[in-house]
Amino acid sequence: MIDAPRQSDNALAGNKLRGVGGGDTARPHVIILGAGPAGVGAAWQVAQRGLARVTVLEQRDGFGGNAGSFDLEGLRVDYGSHRLHPACNPAILRDLQALLGDDLLDRPRHGRIRLGGRWIHFPLKPVDLFLRVPPKFALGVAGDLARKFLPESNGQPESFATILERGLGRTICREFYFPYARKLWGLAPPDLAPIQAQRRVSGNSIGKMLRKLANAVPGLKRPGAGRFFYPRRGYGQISERIAEAAATAGAEFIHGAKVTGVDCEGGRVHAVRFERNGAEQVLTADHVWSTLPVGLLLRSLRPAPPADVLAAAGKISFRGMILIYLVLEQEQFTEYDAHYFPGEDIRISRLSEPKNYSVSAEPRGRTILCAELPADPGSPEWAMTDEELGRALVGWLGQAGLPVTAPVLRVVTKRLGQAYPVYRTGFQEHLQKLDEYAARIEGLLLFGRQALFAHDNTHHALFMAYSAADCLSPDGNFDHTRWAEFRKIFDTHVVED
Repeated sequence: MIDAPRQSDNALAGNKLRGVGGGDTARPHVIILGAGPAGVGAAWQVAQRGLARVTVLEQRDGFGGNAGSFDLEGLRVDYGSHRLHPACNPAILRDLQALLGDDLLDRPRHGRIRLGGRWIHFPLKPVDLFLRVPPKFALGVAGDLARKFLPESNGQPESFATILERGLGRTICREFYFPYARKLWGLAPPDLAPIQAQRRVSGNSIGKMLRKLANAVPGLKRPGAGRFFYPRRGYGQISERIAEAAATAGAEFIHGAKVTGVDCEGGRVHAVRFERNGAEQVLTADHVWSTLPVGLLLRSLRPAPPADVLAAAGKISFRGMILIYLVLEQEQFTEYDAHYFPGEDIRISRLSEPKNYSVSAEPRGRTILCAELPADPGSPEWAMTDEELGRALVGWLGQAGLPVTAPVLRVVTKRLGQAYPVYRTGFQEHLQKLDEYAARIEGLLLFGRQALFAHDNTHHALFMAYSAADCLSPDGNFDHTRWAEFRKIFDTHVVED
């Protein structure tokens, strides 16, 4: 078992700042951009294996990125709803269990989906589904089954819409997935690439959906079905403990570091420029491993990439998200960990109650709701104040049959400009151009959700981190052939709902 000290974020960052860039200069130097799960995971693996000196640059305070946590009114809350899925690679899961010990809780999933004005348990349960699904919806699905899901293609090109309609039928798509897609990604389903359905919708066919239902039947359940792991101190505790272990192994962290440039010489990375406390600093590097959004990283390269590469970077987009936190003067809002809202009549996509994830009884007489509102910078919602968003949320919840009756003590929002990759039709051509250009720069590696423009879970990001470390040798050489094989595995990752 790894015995890592449990320091605070600030203490850890402060301790490791001393002597950054110095020390053992005989070993290769890896600079990692971003301290989310992929970044801290790679830092830990490289440092503990003694492969290189490691420096991690992070713009925010703390660790975890969008999978981090923060304190709010005496409760630890996350940036949205997060879970560690049992599908995690067994070796990685064992490492996390060793790092977190009893703080890694094994929890049953207990959520609800609002469909046609009715609530259905999620994960789906056969009896509950049979009793609660709206009759009109059930008849539509039955009709689709009778027609064997063979809608006319009308010569339309393959898209998110055609893939799902062929796999699930019109009713499930048009009553559930298509409204949800428009809400989550801000585009009409025919404007989304087919891979959006293949990578983001795990139950994208009736066969897969039936297998999910079978997981709720005793005797047919696969191990871990209907359960998840969650840290006692919030989801960010995963990244915090990994970062502590990385620091113990010698990795150095610099917080408040905004990357302003990645310098290249002779076709390979040479240094990273970053701004901290109003001053620019430079660190030389043998390797730069970036988890930053792919477009942002490409635009930071010096010398600048060709115009066509920069143009391609401008055509890759992410969906933004506003997280609205309501602090309520009551012990518990509902018994459910999460509510899902696929319909477009309710603007939010998901509501979570952090207390119900961690089984926390504290603070007494108070709970917090976290609502996820898909919205992009520049949208009307983005311009709303916290108070306006709080009032809107109370209205939406009342409309959904979840009235807020307790006093609202406080409203806080967090705005994520890059929450989800948007796979607009034709995006792959632009992404490939960026990927190929980055691959030609020796010492530069893109990995993690935002750098690879991937829909994934934390266990996928950690698998990428471990894979990167597996490709690095102590002499500083990086096995590109092996990395290419890992990339093929990454392409098979499908988001766990």
